[in-house]
Amino acid sequence: MPALAAPAVGGGVSQERPVATPLPVELVRTTACEGGPLLVRGARTVLDADGITHPVTRPVVALCRCGASQRLPWCDGVHKRLAPPRD
Repeated sequence: MPALAAPAVGGGVSQERPVATPLPVELVRTTACEGGPLLVRGARTVLDADGITHPVTRPVVALCRCGASQRLPWCDGVHKRLAPPRD
């Protein structure tokens, strides 16, 4: 799993979150996609749960929140094939 904690709010809500990056935190934004990844805008690196720093080469990256991705910390879309979480 990525080192970033998933926001507690539902999908589509954008909020500021700290991310491992050399940019000022106020320039990094995250959006939790309902039932899907955490979109990170403006980060230059992502620090995963194992302490490995991954360079970011795109303006927006999708981080896995379900833990089932074969490309952790990146989302590979596998969440679409998983059963929806129960309340």
